[in-house]
Amino acid sequence: MDIKRTELGENIGFTSITDEKFKTCSVYVRFMTPLAPSEAAANSLGIGALSASNSKLRSVAELNEQLSALYGSALSTFIRKRGDIQVLGLSASWICNRYSLDGEDIEGEMLGVVRDCLFSPNVKDGEFDATPFRITKNDLLDRIDAEMNNKRSYALARAAEAAFVGEPAECSCYGTRESAEAVTAADAYAAYLRILKTAQVEIYYVAPEPNDKAAEMFRREFAAIERKSRKCTFRTVSPAKSEPSTVTEEMDVLQCKTALTFKSDSDDIYALRVMSAMLGETPVSKLFVNVREKLSLCYYCACRYISSKNTLTVDSGVEKVNIEAAEQEILRQLDEIKNGNITDTELESALLSLDNALAAIGDTPSSYSSWYFERFCDGVSVDPQQQAALYREVTKERVIAAAQSLTLDSRYYMLCREDNA
Repeated sequence: MDIKRTELGENIGFTSITDEKFKTCSVYVRFMTPLAPSEAAANSLGIGALSASNSKLRSVAELNEQLSALYGSALSTFIRKRGDIQVLGLSASWICNRYSLDGEDIEGEMLGVVRDCLFSPNVKDGEFDATPFRITKNDLLDRIDAEMNNKRSYALARAAEAAFVGEPAECSCYGTRESAEAVTAADAYAAYLRILKTAQVEIYYVAPEPNDKAAEMFRREFAAIERKSRKCTFRTVSPAKSEPSTVTEEMDVLQCKTALTFKSDSDDIYALRVMSAMLGETPVSKLFVNVREKLSLCYYCACRYISSKNTLTVDSGVEKVNIEAAEQEILRQLDEIKNGNITDTELESALLSLDNALAAIGDTPSSYSSWYFERFCDGVSVDPQQQAALYREVTKERVIAAAQSLTLDSRYYMLCREDNA
């Protein structure tokens, strides 16, 4: 495997990842911009519209027909939140030219489709074409509704609102349903133009062999745009509240959801990740073994460390009568680590879990793209093997210090209504 990053322009990075085991080529274009409630929905629709049509393939049906003709090539857009940053992107994949039946230039055709979608969208009179845009808008509204209907995802989103109140990270990457409904085709096109001109851009090209066509295409197209980009800050530590806040809401659910968010002032992200794995990310973690299995206080209980905000969230599904007992046991298990009550086996199990996750990097092109993008955001240049070695250097003392750095910041409770209890 070979990796090489070059600058195509101001705040435009292009990373080529070559791994001969793949039989496909993939490109991932990420636009990064500060997350803002007033812009999130318009940004989402501005990027989302790019995968519905372009100036040459002017309908969803025409675009899909062309992708099917190119041996089932794929094209899609995505929206993510990383701390205080909204990440908006377009991805495409296709088989390598060597596997085409009649010598077709699949690479050239797909790069042309990507180019037209990104830089020559389906626009008329200053707005996206009505029919493809309506489909894009409905898709976004469905996605927002799906997040609401997935109660665990909804609980985590509400926990983020409680933890990061007043910060960009409290917002959804999609915007609210109300704001999305209000976005017009003209608003979305204006947002798309703003993103092209101001966003930081990172492009990842994953293929079995080197090829300069993609880099040159992006260099040429971006050079034609008058850009005034803003460099993003990818890690913004959130200070803990002087007293933990509590948000409670009743919903028509049978299983209550809780989420405890802790904030850290430690810069030892490797120890924090190991500590998180030990606390609640594996089937042998303290939360799983004790809160779920031994005491049967919850249906699930897990934690996740968010390096971009230096926070750790523990979420669980519980019966209403067990909420207080489960929370106390969660805090007690965290105190166990703070007090140094951890075994060599627990530490080794956490490290093995992290090793296992790292070993999967490179199984797919998307895993390479995601991995190296995250490392770029972290400001480090390490491969999965080097990261595994950094985890292996974490001692019990560093894990204890990481746990001791955590302060309970906020609680979120989703309670079942009394008539559902």
